[in-house]
Amino acid sequence: MSDTMQPPFSILFVDDDEMSRNHFARAMSADYNVHVARDADEAMTVLSRYGAEIAVLVTDFRMPGRDGDDLLREVAQAYPQIVRILVTAYADKDMLLQTVNTGDVFRILEKPLRTDMVREVLQLATARYTERETRQQRLLAMDETLAFLAHELNTPLATISLCARSVENDVAAQYDPQRQREIGLAATSMLNNAQYCLTLISSFWATVHKSGGQQSASGGATRAVRATRLIAALLDTYPFVASQRDWVKVDVEGDFVVHAMPNCVALVLSSLLSNALRALDGRSAPSLRVEVVAFPEPEIRIRDNGPGIAPEIKARLLQDPVTTHSGAGGHGMGMIFCNRIMQSFGGCLRIESTLGAGTTVTMGFPGSNGRLHATGDEEPSDTQLASR
Repeated sequence: MSDTMQPPFSILFVDDDEMSRNHFARAMSADYNVHVARDADEAMTVLSRYGAEIAVLVTDFRMPGRDGDDLLREVAQAYPQIVRILVTAYADKDMLLQTVNTGDVFRILEKPLRTDMVREVLQLATARYTERETRQQRLLAMDETLAFLAHELNTPLATISLCARSVENDVAAQYDPQRQREIGLAATSMLNNAQYCLTLISSFWATVHKSGGQQSASGGATRAVRATRLIAALLDTYPFVASQRDWVKVDVEGDFVVHAMPNCVALVLSSLLSNALRALDGRSAPSLRVEVVAFPEPEIRIRDNGPGIAPEIKARLLQDPVTTHSGAGGHGMGMIFCNRIMQSFGGCLRIESTLGAGTTVTMGFPGSNGRLHATGDEEPSDTQLASR
């Protein structure tokens, strides 16, 4: 697979009837990756493995053990981004009302299922999933960016506060009283402003987290997003100039799930893309390749055929504020910023460059098994239906 084509959405179909599961899988596998489960417990097992990629849950109501209502409520709590559809052969008004109210059901389908109706509803459901995902990503972007800014600004602001307090207390004796007073007032102003900024950051961040609706950027609450989807979203929204978009090609050797801070990863991608495009400006045949690799380790590589970077500059790019485009306003903090983001969740940034031959920047992600689908000698179980 190459360029910006994304893998299809995945659907989880839950029904205790094997014939129904097989019919649904055959009918829908041409358009979606289909997973199936025979009951609520098996469905939760499938979600624990594939929850990051499943967009829609379609479940029967009447099943042995826990029914569809119980499953819908559990999924609504654990995987709120998944759009939920109920299938029933029973016209029980009270049951349907209770399920809709407690499980946040997108649609209710009556048995026997008609293929054309299911396809229509799934199209609407995946559109709703995309809307939810976009909204959630915007909220996460604010949360993660604020978290990073708070981390980066707290230390220098605290240092300013300490220096200001020291100046305020130790004004040199050689200054006349008027000068001492002026220096003291300036130091007090520095201290007050630094403390104000610290308080403002802390207060704003607390307000964001109390407002609800978004997940934290740390710990288990972090959402998982596929690498190809991050790249496709970036290329769809990046402000390319003139023919720049034509320079970019995407090669996918194996997709994987980005488990940590997807919006901060998107910031890194945007920064690296910007650097590569700037390096290609004026080249006779500009080429920029974005490569996605799942094995042996999950990586995203940004490869350009620009002028390359001198070894003495490349050696300092991830540690010191050096820049190869100071004339265009560069300050040399971009690569340091990107490196710190990658390191914050156990990843890394690597730079390979040859003068006159181009540069490759590799974003390395933690984990050695980030593929979306099982591989190797495993036989597919009933809970894993082969994708198209």
